[in-house]
Amino acid sequence: MAGDAHAMTGQVPDARAEHVPGNVLVSIGALLLGMLLAALDQTIVSTALPTIVSELGGLEHLSWVVTAYLLASTAATPLWGKLGDQYGRKRLFQIAIVIFLIGSALCGAAQDMAQLIAFRALQGLGGGGLMVLSMAIVGDLVPPRERGRYQGLFGAVFGATSVLGPLLGGLFTEHLSWRWVFYINLPVGVVALAVIATVLRIPVKSTRHVIDYLGTFLIASVATCLVLVASLGGTTWGWGSPQIVGLAVLGVVLAFVFVAVERRAAEPVLPLKLFRIRTFTLSAVISFIVGFAMFGAMTYLPTFLQVVQGVSPTMSGVHMLPMVFGLLLSSTVSGQIVSRTGRWKVFPVAGTGVTALGLLLLHQLDETSSTARMSGYFFVFGLGLGLVMQVLVLIVQNAVSYEDLGVATSGATFFRSIGASFGVAIFGTVFANRLGDKLTDAFSGTQLPPGVSVGSLEADPRGIEALPAALQLPAVQAYASSITDVFLYAAPVAVVGFVLAWFLKEDRLRGSVTAPDVTETLASNPVERSSYDEVCRALSVLGTREGRREIYRKITARAGYDLLPAASWLLLRIKRYGMVEPGVLAERTTVPLTVIIEAARQVEVRRLALRQGLDLVLTDEGREVADRLAQAREESLAELLGDWWGPDRPTDLIQLVKELNGELCGSEAERPHDERAVNRPT
Repeated sequence: MAGDAHAMTGQVPDARAEHVPGNVLVSIGALLLGMLLAALDQTIVSTALPTIVSELGGLEHLSWVVTAYLLASTAATPLWGKLGDQYGRKRLFQIAIVIFLIGSALCGAAQDMAQLIAFRALQGLGGGGLMVLSMAIVGDLVPPRERGRYQGLFGAVFGATSVLGPLLGGLFTEHLSWRWVFYINLPVGVVALAVIATVLRIPVKSTRHVIDYLGTFLIASVATCLVLVASLGGTTWGWGSPQIVGLAVLGVVLAFVFVAVERRAAEPVLPLKLFRIRTFTLSAVISFIVGFAMFGAMTYLPTFLQVVQGVSPTMSGVHMLPMVFGLLLSSTVSGQIVSRTGRWKVFPVAGTGVTALGLLLLHQLDETSSTARMSGYFFVFGLGLGLVMQVLVLIVQNAVSYEDLGVATSGATFFRSIGASFGVAIFGTVFANRLGDKLTDAFSGTQLPPGVSVGSLEADPRGIEALPAALQLPAVQAYASSITDVFLYAAPVAVVGFVLAWFLKEDRLRGSVTAPDVTETLASNPVERSSYDEVCRALSVLGTREGRREIYRKITARAGYDLLPAASWLLLRIKRYGMVEPGVLAERTTVPLTVIIEAARQVEVRRLALRQGLDLVLTDEGREVADRLAQAREESLAELLGDWWGPDRPTDLIQLVKELNGELCGSEAERPHDERAVNRPT
């Protein structure tokens, strides 16, 4: 097995991956491009928003450029996942790319804010499919033990886009046009589409589902109604207007209908029984709050930097990097600590508290704030988000039964996405209301130049440059206080999360539950994976962390034998393939020849294997030892599953343990040199 190399000697394993067929690697590359497109469009728009508003107008609807994408991709994700299971993922993935590219082209050509919002929703519909299908296809292409590695690559894309998105958005806006924020998707998407069409070969696996179309439609409708109330109330229509009251009532009615439908659905999009689990319910609310704060701030900070601080779109992306670095740092550290100690409650408590502190610090910013001060405040805010975001997924996984593991995991992220939609909408409403009032107060009794009015300054921040020098400062201050007031109003929401976090019950972590890779938790919409896939990811991560030498040492001790770890590995390889030639094995793996020779000598001396020419084959006693070693490893894997490995354990879980146990003995890339071994009975 690749990676056993230095594991047998206690050294760091060789970093190279096991051999994977070239067409699979090319296919995964194309899938990564698809994921890149969808993930990038969640962050690349933020730094372009001030320029977009200046050109298209409609500042009060700025939030919907982000919200439309989030809502559409969130609602579509579970549908894409189940349709892929039922009708085949390759074709659906191609359809998702086409929808995404059509949406991107239309966004780039939009002539007003209403068009842009509508086309962003279309783009989000395709983006949801790109996310869920790309990660699901990995499960079709690579064996269970390798999925953690490749799904980690997809997670890394999220991490990269969280940094690159604001920077690229600024570069395109400043040096080309804001429209290139969307047009850049077209060449990348066409390449991904062509590669997928020609190279991707997926085994046909059809899984029948009773797809909850009505439930998906209803939950999306409820979210849309409530976000419309938050976005349009107090700006476009008064809070007591028939339109706002009607939308609120409609949202509540649809929510009751959704509950009734989900109780009867064969495969509900969000099983109501999950809400009977206190940990899930609390985690869902805290996830909502995290999304609320994170995306609300990420949407309006670029406006603050560009309008108030006067930095370029590109530099506004650079200024936001401390927030991203703080998030990545605290997520990484907290995930490592949780997985190693099993203690997690301190992180949601500390994370929500630090997030509330970060919002209060952001409220202190103004037009005179130094870069160092802003960077420090951004870093604190990101630190708080990172402490809580990753752990919420982990504790939900730990609280539910195996059958609900997949849907509970995506459910936790679903609520963060809905929170993001609300956060952006409510931040937008507060900002628009405060800005109008503050500009009116700043210029009451002041004669403005011809062609400039409070309304025009509110609609287009570039109008500030047309003001005399003496009047520019009050306008900038109005913008500064309007944006930072948003953070002040968001702080109590984070405090609610802080209070709720204290009520979480710190249950002991299952052995198989590990903190997801930090980058896997950055996605704002729920990437749906089955319970089987989630357990597979966790076990593969555990195996990687434990190290191959330690794995073989433990199973040897468990089986009751006094053998070198490399000798146990060698016996299991001979058991799988019938025979092994030590010299060729050293060429085909990264295990040093000296380690293999020492292991071979031990199994020969103990008469567990004997020579047939250059090959080693098992003796009767050796076969018995190898069988016991294989059984010990299977028992170890089952033990990691904790109470999931009960009397009523599902068939797919039994199959997963057997697959992982078999793969531990060696990969297909390391088959013996001789076809005789393949045909020889084991």
